[in-house]
Amino acid sequence: MRCYFHLVNSHEVIPDDTGIEVSDLETMQLFARQAIEDMRGEVMELGESWQGWRLEVVCPAGYVLLSVPLEPTLN
Repeated sequence: MRCYFHLVNSHEVIPDDTGIEVSDLETMQLFARQAIEDMRGEVMELGESWQGWRLEVVCPAGYVLLSVPLEPTLN
């Protein structure tokens, strides 16, 4: 199954036009978590913020399979 990882906020979308092929939803979630960790790390190094942004994983039909805020949450 091909999944697309779009970056979305209330005003704009940065689309993933390529996507990746995954074998199942669990693998897709692993890729999404890794992408979020990588983006958070880069942003912290640059002193920027992903406030208001989220990663939406979408199937080819356009259905959102997963939506995760990019801003770190306090645990």
